[in-house]
Amino acid sequence: MRSSVKDKKIVLIGGAGFIGHNLALELKARGANVSIIDSLQVNNLGAVYSNPEMANRDIYLKILNERLDLLRQAKVPLRVLDGRDYHEISRALDEIRPNIVVHLAAVAHANQSNKDPHSTFDHSLRTLENSLDASRGLDVEQFFYFSSSMIYGNFNEQAVTEETPCDPLGIYGALKYGGEKMVIGYHQVFDLPYTIIRPSALYGQRCISRRVGQIFIENALQGHDITIQGDGSNKLDFTYIKDFVRGLVLAMETDAAKNEIFNLTCGDGRSLQELAEILKQYFPDAKITQKEWDKLMPKRGTLSIEKAKRLLGYVPEYSLEKGFSEYIEWYKSMEDKNDKGPFSLVVD
Repeated sequence: MRSSVKDKKIVLIGGAGFIGHNLALELKARGANVSIIDSLQVNNLGAVYSNPEMANRDIYLKILNERLDLLRQAKVPLRVLDGRDYHEISRALDEIRPNIVVHLAAVAHANQSNKDPHSTFDHSLRTLENSLDASRGLDVEQFFYFSSSMIYGNFNEQAVTEETPCDPLGIYGALKYGGEKMVIGYHQVFDLPYTIIRPSALYGQRCISRRVGQIFIENALQGHDITIQGDGSNKLDFTYIKDFVRGLVLAMETDAAKNEIFNLTCGDGRSLQELAEILKQYFPDAKITQKEWDKLMPKRGTLSIEKAKRLLGYVPEYSLEKGFSEYIEWYKSMEDKNDKGPFSLVVD
């Protein structure tokens, strides 16, 4: 059975980030009553604005301002609250009384997680527990949690499915897998309906998370070498943000998505070397170099999306060639824009 998100009250916790603001804009365009809760501190405006020594700070401020401007223009309210504060989150959700809660608050970077596990736990699992506990008494119809392809560890088959055993490497994958178990536990104890999403190698407009595609583009724009770990043969299931957001909306509109786990990717593992070759079509002088493989980075590949196709009707529209080319053009346009001055803020 399928229903529309129109008029649904949907709250995105940590929703001013890369995934969240794109999802909020799409939900608003579809008539949902969407709102955002975010501290603007983790990989966001507060952290970037307060660090004048940060590399690429000027372009990141432009990108973050564009996020907030788009949200303001779409009339998406933003409550600036810290997801680690249980009482503030509980009060906000009690006031909103959402039909759907989407938990996005997290440290979304494996290397950073391994370097600072305490902060990663604080901003990932602590915020998740607060969101879950604040949701369980509110008749929430669906609780969304974003996991990661990292929970599988090294891929030992051509394409992993949702039934593939999980064996994560490092802090990031372990915390994501632990988060899945917390969400399932709240369903078992409190009957809180959930949907767990496993994305992979997301890329697209207004990302400042230093994902591999973003790093490649920034280095090319600045005349730096494009550095690939290993020999370039390792594959990632690169997923364009527009496909991902459409898949999320389908999961919100489909009853069969409740209490299920979905790989939500392009469904086509592509090598880092292939990504670099697409980049060189736009930056022919870019130099490709190699460095030693990080032992805490699992060897990955394709995530099967057959379940999402079957239950959600999800069919990605963007190949890596199409999506990454569009992303490059957008990033080049951001480089060309004039400075916008002081940061803006959307509040309700």
